Amino acid sequence: MKTRIHAFAGIIGFLIILTFWTSTVISELFGSYETISSVKQTVLYGMALLIPALMITGGSGMSLGAKRKDPKTMAKKKRMPFVAANGLLILVPSAFFLASKAAAGSFDGWFYTIQTIELVAGATNLILMGLNIRDGLMMTGRIRRKRK
Repeated sequence: MKTRIHAFAGIIGFLIILTFWTSTVISELFGSYETISSVKQTVLYGMALLIPALMITGGSGMSLGAKRKDPKTMAKKKRMPFVAANGLLILVPSAFFLASKAAAGSFDGWFYTIQTIELVAGATNLILMGLNIRDGLMMTGRIRRKRK
């Protein structure tokens, strides 16, 4: 049961971050300032789902992998502190900053500098979380390793 909860929460977290990232890119490329502002506000509201999903994923993952020392588990354990730090130190503060600037209609150099940093950090987390999902699927036998 714990494995299913971990997988479900991880996939939900990944999909929420992917939705934030793609919505941001699409609104920046094709949307008006009002659309961008709306996306930035929605990202803040979405954190009410994202943060618990990631907390459940992290907690259940630490519990599931506590005594494991196999290479896939160790790789997942090495990635997660970076994902968490990236989220807490870059993505969350950026989301609040960008929502505030967008709500004020202040689309200046600072806004776009932080937006760029947020997009890079978000893409990095998506890649690392995607690798963890892949490794988790391999560990459970849901996907097989490619043969050379």
